[in-house]
Amino acid sequence: MLTALIQGVRDPAVLAEFAQRRMRSKIPELVEALTGRFTEHHAYLAQLHLDQIDARTLAIESLTARIDLAMKPYESVRDALVTVPGVSTLVADVLIAETGADMTVFPDAGHLASWAGVCPGSNESAGRVKSSKTMAGNKYLKAALGIAALAASHSGE
Repeated sequence: MLTALIQGVRDPAVLAEFAQRRMRSKIPELVEALTGRFTEHHAYLAQLHLDQIDARTLAIESLTARIDLAMKPYESVRDALVTVPGVSTLVADVLIAETGADMTVFPDAGHLASWAGVCPGSNESAGRVKSSKTMAGNKYLKAALGIAALAASHSGE
């Protein structure tokens, strides 16, 4: 529809016919919604936005290819991490990038969790809990672990 608007089509009925899938059942509402003023200036701005979206998409594809190339040496580690419930390829990439894929620097899982900043504090005195905030840690690793935890909780595994 946007492409047709940019190319000069202004008839709402013709534009509504470009609807796909579930929007096909809403063609009368689309005709009503598409009735209005759309000038050459609007077409220019819409094309400008579409060009920016295309440029960002191209940049994302380029960066993704670069990341895949950098992750080649860690492919076996990535494949093992992806088997963990909630860990996607993206999360595995962040885990590898932030830890260097060498877990020997952490004596146990608790040390890694502490370094990532996902261990709650426990400041208690005379039976009163004063603070239980999580510590500051590696924000990228903390975010990736949070995504993995949410995904695992929703996956049912």
